[in-house]
Amino acid sequence: MGEDRLPTFGVILFICSFTSTSVVIVQMPASLIQNRCLIITDNLMDHHLKYMQRALELAVKGKGFVSPNPMVGAVIVKDGRIIGEGYHERYGGPHAEINAISNAIESVAGATMYCTLEPCCHSTATKKTPPCTSALIRERIGKLIVAMPDPNPHVSGKGFELLRQHGIQVEAGLLEKEAIDINETYIHSIQHKTPFILLKMAMSLDGRIATKTGHSKWITDEFARKVVHQIRAEYDAVLVGSNTVIEDDPALTVRLVDGRQPFRVVLDSQLRSPLGSQLYSDAFREKTMVFTILPSSHSRFQSLQSQGIHVQTVTSSKNRVHIPEVLQCLYQHNVSSVLVEGGSQIHTSFIKHQLFDKINCFIAPTIIGDGLNAIGDLETTHIHKALKLKNTTYRQIGNQILVSGYSGRAAVLHRSEKETECLQES
Repeated sequence: MGEDRLPTFGVILFICSFTSTSVVIVQMPASLIQNRCLIITDNLMDHHLKYMQRALELAVKGKGFVSPNPMVGAVIVKDGRIIGEGYHERYGGPHAEINAISNAIESVAGATMYCTLEPCCHSTATKKTPPCTSALIRERIGKLIVAMPDPNPHVSGKGFELLRQHGIQVEAGLLEKEAIDINETYIHSIQHKTPFILLKMAMSLDGRIATKTGHSKWITDEFARKVVHQIRAEYDAVLVGSNTVIEDDPALTVRLVDGRQPFRVVLDSQLRSPLGSQLYSDAFREKTMVFTILPSSHSRFQSLQSQGIHVQTVTSSKNRVHIPEVLQCLYQHNVSSVLVEGGSQIHTSFIKHQLFDKINCFIAPTIIGDGLNAIGDLETTHIHKALKLKNTTYRQIGNQILVSGYSGRAAVLHRSEKETECLQES
């Protein structure tokens, strides 16, 4: 596990899960193709699954606190007993393996460690912690069972190789699909060098996000809004357009749950947003970023800067900010995930130009009639050309239905065994 982010080489490695219930695809460097012995094919006893499941439960405790790092959990077992466990709690803090060793109630020499991600083995100028492999070797861990390799090319099989060289048994692939699911934003950002993009919409049954007068509070109930605040806490940044700032004056903060405050990103090509907006005047204004096509010499550009707002000029695309450039700027600021909350024009742009990875759509049992559509014109002329989400799920939250699905570029992380082929050495 590591902070450094470099591109993953374009090699596809097919990996079978321990439980044989699913098969997933992960992009890996070519070096791993020669290391397929990492994948275990033996039937596992229930206790192996139990310990890895516990490690996954620990890992998600770091959700919203460790980005741009992945969430990782670790459990140490000796003589059939858990003697230590831990997880990566905060970015810059000790990794899961180190916390598990530190929390052990007895010597971990000869013990088996269950870990949700391959231990890091590298040191770089930007990395904040020493290699975890050094601690495993020093403490004489006997065996390591891992859910998945780390796609970070600084690690990506090298950690396994180093541990084997020091006599530690290594097995990988146990509950791999589950490990991939919890770290979808990390995996995407590592592989594509751009943030994972989630579009969030809240609409009426007839697809409206506001009445014809612009009134929108509230289409969904407090249960749905609490879920949205939880997602905000888990993502690095929340993004809206200038129309949303003008019409709604949102705070875009985390209030209904405990969690860290995300960056707040405004796409405002002409800097039309009022200077007194909450985003520019509240206690979190230093976490607000505005992207415009106007030069830094513009008076409103300088006014925002004087209020402590980060303002950046980007390329113009049809008199609007060039969104791909914005996403690259965010990535350079260590933003690996972005929650796009609207409004309609922003959602339409992200969808039309295929700049999103996932959609969360809250549908309320309310009918508005004439009003503002959730999504504008996508220039779809035939039904077979309409956007179809992959791996869709449905969940009732309060009085709403939450429909979630992935774009084609993100669905590769979540394929079922019916969509993939298992390639495995005998």
